[in-house]
Amino acid sequence: MAFAFGLTALFAQQAIFERQDIVSPQKNDDGTVTLRLRAPGAQKVEVMGDCIDGYRKEMIKGENGVWTFTTQPLAPELYSYRFYADGVELQDPANWNRSRDVRSFMSTFIISKEEGDCGYLYGNHDVPHGNIQQIWYDSKTLGMSRRMSIYTPAGYEKGGNYPVLYLLHGMGGDEDAWLTLGRASQVLDNLIAAGKAVPMIVVMTNGHADNDASPEFTALQQRGRQKASFEESFPEIKSYIEKNFRVKKGADNTAMCGLSMGGFHTFHISLMNPGMFGYIGLFSAAVRMDRNSDKSIDRQIAESAEVSGQIAAVFKAKPHLYWIGIGKTDFLYEQNKGLRAYLDKMQYPYEYFENEDGHIWRNWRIYLSIFTQKLFK
Repeated sequence: MAFAFGLTALFAQQAIFERQDIVSPQKNDDGTVTLRLRAPGAQKVEVMGDCIDGYRKEMIKGENGVWTFTTQPLAPELYSYRFYADGVELQDPANWNRSRDVRSFMSTFIISKEEGDCGYLYGNHDVPHGNIQQIWYDSKTLGMSRRMSIYTPAGYEKGGNYPVLYLLHGMGGDEDAWLTLGRASQVLDNLIAAGKAVPMIVVMTNGHADNDASPEFTALQQRGRQKASFEESFPEIKSYIEKNFRVKKGADNTAMCGLSMGGFHTFHISLMNPGMFGYIGLFSAAVRMDRNSDKSIDRQIAESAEVSGQIAAVFKAKPHLYWIGIGKTDFLYEQNKGLRAYLDKMQYPYEYFENEDGHIWRNWRIYLSIFTQKLFK
């Protein structure tokens, strides 16, 4: 047993030291990044990710069986990639930084050129840091204990009350998504330290009503047998936060935003609770009404006395901000265009941000950075 333990420890230590003889990713002076993989027996190695020009590119085999690929010059951003050796998917063994998006794992790196750019916002710096709690709460509405992540800003432990942002993930996400893929804690730390965002509590829930937590922590999945919708269960979340954290109450101190499915939840929770939120943000939101209808979203809203009445109630409460952001090639672009057409027709005030790209985390991190700077001021 002692021999086996020693051998295991030896291999573990060997694996650590083996990482040292290959640098990957290597950030070059010209703005490019070189990726490397040692695979001497492979016949073909490819790299796929948002850091390459194209979907998948072949790497070049060099000395000692090390395959390399150098990207084009990259703009400040968080990038992800993975390798394929003879068709077998691999993460970069020389890179400790990885993330999970639904069932997909990717190696990651950050490019930053100056303080304040996107890459800088997504990195850890010598600034006061907030804390993350991942707690369980009881949901009588959904009939289970559920997990959520809570960010409290630097200085929270010293006392005082703080406004609250409820930050919702998309269809493939969970209560970890905004922390790992969205870099929410880094974005908040850096913006607050720069005086660009007000210190706030950020609540990141699990928006899937039929399970209780992210895959590595889940104990219960009802697989479509949920008792109610996530939107119906939200008041329990708000009640828990207000009982267990030092929060400022009222619409002036309460915000909600979400991406894709989280945008759907934000849209409908705000309709169900007019006057609850002083700040509402829709990031590439799924604002669909009737899936089987071929009518535009604005027509569907106009023809629904219930929904049009709810929207009227939301704006009658005079929220400080109703913010919509989406990319030009997002597959939900037309839905958002329809919502904006209705809001324009009714002369309801909102802010709109449109940029390039589609339904991707690169956009949602940008939207979070913009939206949080507008809150509670």
